[in-house]
Amino acid sequence: MCRLILAQGRFESRAVLDAAVAMSCGRTADHDGPTDVHPNGWGAVWRDAGAVNGLGVHRDVRPLSESWQESPVPDLTTDFLAIHARHATLPQNHGIQFTHPLHREDELPWYFMHNGFLPTVHSLLGMESSAFDSREYFDYVIPAGADTLDAQRTRQLLDAIPPGGSSGNAIAVNPRAAYVIHWTSPPNKSPRYFTMQRLRTPDLTVISSEVIPDLAPADQWEPLEPGTVEAFSLIPAQTQLSYL
Repeated sequence: MCRLILAQGRFESRAVLDAAVAMSCGRTADHDGPTDVHPNGWGAVWRDAGAVNGLGVHRDVRPLSESWQESPVPDLTTDFLAIHARHATLPQNHGIQFTHPLHREDELPWYFMHNGFLPTVHSLLGMESSAFDSREYFDYVIPAGADTLDAQRTRQLLDAIPPGGSSGNAIAVNPRAAYVIHWTSPPNKSPRYFTMQRLRTPDLTVISSEVIPDLAPADQWEPLEPGTVEAFSLIPAQTQLSYL
């Protein structure tokens, strides 16, 4: 299981990174889930007008709390940042190839961060067994060649996943837009753990796996509705696309 955080608007990158570090160490854990500490690598993706495809990316197989100083993230000046701190569900799935954000270079490049375990989604891709559920989930919910994530179609795909997993909470990013998927396979045995939280102010939106008191008091956060697919524009001078 993993922890996710996304920020769009006006913010200090170091503050968002500190929030991700706090979640990765269990300092903000106030939930019913099985995991407080997430030590199996981390990654980030952010809007970078100077990058070839408009996005900057960082991955590290070390614990976030031990390696964030060696990343570019604390010093970023950006209006979009997403961070993933990982706790590998299966011991064999360790290493840079399993470190999020996962990447696929289609006509439009995609980056994908997942929190949860979906060991049955491979069957919907015609595979006999699962090799890496997050990669399979990525390929399932965002088929090759896709240039957007349609909310209604995404919810249909999610509802078709066979039972046996936990959460499909995810952040998907391409140079044009970022998407938050908030979905957990029924029955949800850890509703607080898998409920993502939103902080919204006039110039900032944060969506996080946990309430982060250092960013704002708990009463300023609100839980996302189940089945939410939320879109954010990454095109300069445009505001959030929609609440779906």
